[in-house]
Amino acid sequence: MKILGVCLLLAVYLIGVPYLWHDSPYHLGVITTASALSLVSLGVWLTFMIGRINIGQGAFALLGGYVMAILTAKAGLSFWLSLPLAGLASALFGVLVGWPILRLRGVYFAMLTLSLTETTRLLALNGGAITDGASGIVNIPVPGELSLFGWVLIPAFDQTNQHLAFFFLAAFLLILGYAVIWRAANSRLGWIFQSLQQNEDLATSIGINIAKYRVIAYAICCAMGGIGGAFFTASQQSIYPSSFVVTDSVYFMLYCFLGGLGYTFGPVVGTFVLFVSFELLHGLQQYQTLLYAVVIIALMLWLPNGLLSLRKVLSAGRQQ
Repeated sequence: MKILGVCLLLAVYLIGVPYLWHDSPYHLGVITTASALSLVSLGVWLTFMIGRINIGQGAFALLGGYVMAILTAKAGLSFWLSLPLAGLASALFGVLVGWPILRLRGVYFAMLTLSLTETTRLLALNGGAITDGASGIVNIPVPGELSLFGWVLIPAFDQTNQHLAFFFLAAFLLILGYAVIWRAANSRLGWIFQSLQQNEDLATSIGINIAKYRVIAYAICCAMGGIGGAFFTASQQSIYPSSFVVTDSVYFMLYCFLGGLGYTFGPVVGTFVLFVSFELLHGLQQYQTLLYAVVIIALMLWLPNGLLSLRKVLSAGRQQ
């Protein structure tokens, strides 16, 4: 049943979405952006797995976006080379920052990560000719052709349906990112991460290098944030210091809570439900935030373990 459900979900996502909205750039763009943000949220979920409340993922999405913009628009590098470099730069920055701050827990770690997003935004705002300040970096070229030994693997995006091309690339990155997180969570590495969440002292007593594994988890988280931010920048063909702000970091955390922290697929469900509903409510702009808050509060009250716990709640209700 699980395999059938996964196949059905993939069919709807990879076939149904482009079939329905191949000629609707707006709707296809919403799903594409939701896919990219889901990738960013998956990284946040991994830090919850080691017992850390991460409210700083927006910083790494912004960093990845600027690395992408600078390398493609200013240095003239290929998108296909710049994308992994953006993830690598974010991971390295995450290691540099994470090594000292990951010793903290609870609200102390959360507040420090929260300040990371604002600090990164201010650095981008005052980056001079490197980041172009408040004007941002615009006219970022779309991905060009990807070829290997003369064989064209992916055509240039400007020579095909650009919106569909970005959608399929976002889908590929999301599926790949989810596979990485799922594999990590269901391996020895995942067992170690869970031991850090439950009792770090006990983990240390059985010989686990907790500092090393905390940094590994945080580096993976930051890399996914950087790649998601880089893709978002390429799809929008621009980036500004305000592209990812503190509010976005809070949303990335909420996406994980809403979908369910106990489920690897939780961040994806939470992101799609909240982001897409937010877009659908754009016509009620003056009430948008209020409705958004009401929906979140209601879900937290009746489904505290996330949307994916609905099946268990219904099963328990039938048994009673």
